[in-house]
Amino acid sequence: MNYSAKEIMVLSAARLIKNKDIVFCGTGLSMLAAVAAKHIYAPNCMVFFESGAIDSRLEKLPLAVSDSRVMYGASLFCSLVESFSFMQNKKTGANVVGIIGAAQIDAYGNLNSTMIGEYGRTSARFAGSGGACDVASFVNANIIFMKLEQRKFVEKLDYLTSPGWLAGGKSRAEKGLVGNGPSSVITDMGIMGFDETSKRMFLKHVYPGIKPEDVQKRVSFKIDISRATQLEEPKADELEILRKKTDPERLILN
Repeated sequence: MNYSAKEIMVLSAARLIKNKDIVFCGTGLSMLAAVAAKHIYAPNCMVFFESGAIDSRLEKLPLAVSDSRVMYGASLFCSLVESFSFMQNKKTGANVVGIIGAAQIDAYGNLNSTMIGEYGRTSARFAGSGGACDVASFVNANIIFMKLEQRKFVEKLDYLTSPGWLAGGKSRAEKGLVGNGPSSVITDMGIMGFDETSKRMFLKHVYPGIKPEDVQKRVSFKIDISRATQLEEPKADELEILRKKTDPERLILN
């Protein structure tokens, strides 16, 4: 079966979303994964955007959170403050999932989306947090998209933009962060998880044809690869819906 790295990444993330989950997503692969989840695995999940659109129909894939297509059929269109308050919806007991990305990630899922280099003497600057820091601090589970490269999986971040498990162990809770921290890192070679006790990243799944040792070579810190299992290939019907209904114009799957 032929499929791209983007396609298996998107479907792997979408499979983690369940019916009745409340899903926050950004742009790009994050948005495509949320829309794919609604079309394939979890039609009753509720997707919302920091631009204020809540529970949109998402019949057409938006290009960005400011795209007017995020508003179509929405149950509510509100302000930024109200949207982020919705993210902390505790009264319903719903599971709130965030899908985000970054330029760097460390062994405990902390993220940098601000800059590369020393502060004041940077070699690159990025858009910054947006809503990612809020998502990383408050939601029940974070799904993170990252391309597997040593320059991205680093021992020490150049800048801490969004908190993961901080220094591991109980350090996140000790800092008063209410969310459960990152749960999965979706890469182009496999999926990372976080150890239940130490909160350190480990290799959970590899994609078909990928060896665990090949993943370790793309990470600049040591990870446990002994627990890795092979992920099943995308099914033909999943790929068909992704290609023909979720992103038929190849806006992101290009």
